[in-house]
Amino acid sequence: MNTLGIITALLLLASWQVQANPDLPELDSFIAEMETKHDFDAEKLTTLFADIEVKESIIKAISRPAEKSIPWHKYRNIFLTEKRINGGVDYWHKHAEALEKAEQEYGVPADIILAILGVETRYGGNVGGYRVVDALSTLAFRYPPRSPFFRSELKHFLLLTREENMSILDPVGSYAGAMGLGQFMPSSYREYAVDFDGDGQRDIWTNPTDAIGSIANYLKRHGWLAGESIAHRTKLAALEPKAMLKKGYKPSLTREELQAKGVSLAELPDGDDAIALISLTQKQGEDYWLVRQNFYSITRYNHSRMYAMAVTQLAEEIRERYEHADEE
Repeated sequence: MNTLGIITALLLLASWQVQANPDLPELDSFIAEMETKHDFDAEKLTTLFADIEVKESIIKAISRPAEKSIPWHKYRNIFLTEKRINGGVDYWHKHAEALEKAEQEYGVPADIILAILGVETRYGGNVGGYRVVDALSTLAFRYPPRSPFFRSELKHFLLLTREENMSILDPVGSYAGAMGLGQFMPSSYREYAVDFDGDGQRDIWTNPTDAIGSIANYLKRHGWLAGESIAHRTKLAALEPKAMLKKGYKPSLTREELQAKGVSLAELPDGDDAIALISLTQKQGEDYWLVRQNFYSITRYNHSRMYAMAVTQLAEEIRERYEHADEE
């Protein structure tokens, strides 16, 4: 390249950098990557990101998620309410056909799908109030602890909007960039969302049928076992087995190991599958539960034992109310 060419290239680079959003560190390298690896127009992306708004409220929200800041007995009360239970029953009546189809195709019960919809968005009543691109950009470039994850999700969001012919600026979601009725992150949308009603579009924003099928597909792809139970109460006959609790909620313990540590199997079905032991904080102390593969599958939706138990118990309440209503 001659001297004039080098000067021209430098001027173009400087012009691009001046246009980049100064509130988003390392944005230029991200735009360059989207151009070289995914064939996006760098100039158009630069113009787009000039309109991005950094939200300090997003940083504050992600720094204190409910799963880490409150005990189980308070967390439970947020989600196991009459309004959410009755909302699940009403949603079941309205979308019974899609829920039955999802159970047949994926093996995931209607009440579990409903409970996830209830916990995530109150059955579509609250899908979030942040522009997705603002949320993802804020976290991708202004939240170092998880910057790589959110930068990846921002990439997936841009790819998703191109694939589904969606606006980049219009979609709204949670402070973390989760979207639609079931609050899928962009990578999950691309990987697990399904066109469950066969209309040629995967729409988990306004189409309950697609949202129902997508949630069921997500759980199935993360190991859901049709017809198996989820969680069972237990009691301890000895000191708390701290080493077992530290193993987390991915099933890895045998029944023999649990019994040897004084963990009761009285309410656990017979079998030879691996089990996990978890504790949940009540006002009077710890409750202990034996959880199976399906509990772990729910935690793949949200990596929190409290979330998974809230879904499990809300599902039980919805099913009981639904079946009782049918008997009347």
